[in-house]
Amino acid sequence: MQQPIGIFDSGYGGLTVLKEIVAELPQYDFLYLGDNARAPYGTRSFDIIYQYTWECVQYLFSQGCELVILACNTASAKALRSIQQVNLPKVAPDKRVLGVIRPTTEVIGEFSKSKHIGILGTNGTVDSRSYLIEINKFFPKITAHQQACPMWVPLVETGEYSSKGAEYFVKKDLEKLLQQSPKIDTLLLACTHYPLLFPVIESILPPEIKVIQQGKIVAKSLKDYLERHPEIADNCSKNGMRRFLTSGDATDFEEHGGVFFGESMEVEKVSIVK
Repeated sequence: MQQPIGIFDSGYGGLTVLKEIVAELPQYDFLYLGDNARAPYGTRSFDIIYQYTWECVQYLFSQGCELVILACNTASAKALRSIQQVNLPKVAPDKRVLGVIRPTTEVIGEFSKSKHIGILGTNGTVDSRSYLIEINKFFPKITAHQQACPMWVPLVETGEYSSKGAEYFVKKDLEKLLQQSPKIDTLLLACTHYPLLFPVIESILPPEIKVIQQGKIVAKSLKDYLERHPEIADNCSKNGMRRFLTSGDATDFEEHGGVFFGESMEVEKVSIVK
């Protein structure tokens, strides 16, 4: 029986990825789950992020999803490997869970001429060092510099992404990152919330520094994955349908989520843990 592709994020951010995935694969059905009741994940411990992420993945499995995308850098950094290597073989060997870090690190080195890249992410993503490890695998000559931006997600989640406060914190964190190396010519927004801050980021940075957003990269990677795995693609329903779930307040999600996704939506509140 064919079922939708599950898309998971701790909150609204994954909608920026889903938006690009829908543009790339409009024929597929998608079920989005935002764990807004427990967001943000970025400052939580490894064990809590892993627990919450696995609970959400299992919920999407219970809704029939055979393939789940962790459209969340923190979850991809701190939970994906354990889910893939420990949980799935025992609980759901026929199901697949993919993240956003590997697709990004497979191509990020192609954007930089100086071989110096800046990574902007949550505390959880930065502390995991996942980007440093993965970039080194694919581009060993690239030097990656990291900067945690703990205020960026709260600014986006509260709708303050174009405020003076956003400008203050973005400028402060960009300066900290660029102080690490004058050679940085490429910045990666390693959090799916950060695209909403793109206009502020662009207004602060010198024009010669490129800013890379993940959505299109992840979307193209997923399209390629489905083409390479027709047995998985055949199990995914294709009616162009999208359904949105949240563990938080559905009305709030509808109000804020539309900004991330670019169109209005109907959202259902669900209980992830029974």
